[in-house]
Amino acid sequence: MSFPGSQFNQNTQAKKLKTENRKPKTALKAAVLAAGLGTRLRPLTDICPKPLIPILNRPLLGLLLAQLEAAGAYQVAVNTHHLADRVHDFLQAEPWGFSLSVSFEPEILGTGGGLRQLGEILREGPFLALNGDILTDLDLGEIFQKHRKGALSTLVLHDCPPYNKVWVAGETVVSVGAPPPGGAGTPLAYTGIQVVDDALWRYLPRPGQPYNLVQAWREALAAGETLAYLTVSGHFWQDVGTPKNYLAAHRRLLAGESPKLGRYFPGLADPLIGPGARLGAGVQCRGGVCLGAEVAVKDGASLADTVVWERAVIGPGVELEDCIVAAGVEVKDSARGQVLVGR
Repeated sequence: MSFPGSQFNQNTQAKKLKTENRKPKTALKAAVLAAGLGTRLRPLTDICPKPLIPILNRPLLGLLLAQLEAAGAYQVAVNTHHLADRVHDFLQAEPWGFSLSVSFEPEILGTGGGLRQLGEILREGPFLALNGDILTDLDLGEIFQKHRKGALSTLVLHDCPPYNKVWVAGETVVSVGAPPPGGAGTPLAYTGIQVVDDALWRYLPRPGQPYNLVQAWREALAAGETLAYLTVSGHFWQDVGTPKNYLAAHRRLLAGESPKLGRYFPGLADPLIGPGARLGAGVQCRGGVCLGAEVAVKDGASLADTVVWERAVIGPGVELEDCIVAAGVEVKDSARGQVLVGR
């Protein structure tokens, strides 16, 4: 399969894209872990793969890849599984400015197995790896440059209760998931970003086998290996893996909490109104509202902290608060705190 402006290489069932020869701007290579089922976002992910859920009307995966492109990445690999054809179609339609490979997993390989498979594509040398369900304005190029030589990985950590489950002491990680013996160390949270050295493969199975990344980290620590870390602060970060967090991401971005990310969304405003969206007489948007392309909001409707995907219809007088409305859904009754996917 050929994508304009990039190379597409579907591993396990290989597909490849031809591209222009591009001289690398930097040594930055990156892997995006995007094969998850998105169970916490169901029922939305029953109809839309998690990498393509819209963030301010832009697919999440597209935003992450645009950030990698801005950071100077010359090679990127992405893994897929659930509704993979939808993700592949999206990637094929975009003219990426780097070599792009996709590792399709007929059976999901987990965080460790998926990373190992992507490492086979990216080959030797360190590469940046990031989870495909986070939003952040961290400088990815700078993070890559700060990888500590000799470490299996450099984990990017921050103080973010209640996610603080990585213990550090001195300059290294000492435990993951549970306090170390004696309780020594400071707990921090994993941002979902790391720089990986191919020496980590000693603690992961052969390519194509499922494995858990946290277990690999624990085995490496038990063997006396070095897991380095980089502490960050003063940045924007948001997991979008649940409906609550998905809405929080929109609320925060619409409030202008990250001017750096705002640059990826021209015309950012609250409400954010997509192309062709129509608002009837007396419609009220009371903050935290994002309307997708060709959405119709009928007369007298009221929306607050609500994201409406493309082509949905909000009926006259309907009041929605803390809701997500899936693409093409017609909403006839008021709701609060619901994910609306049926007609």
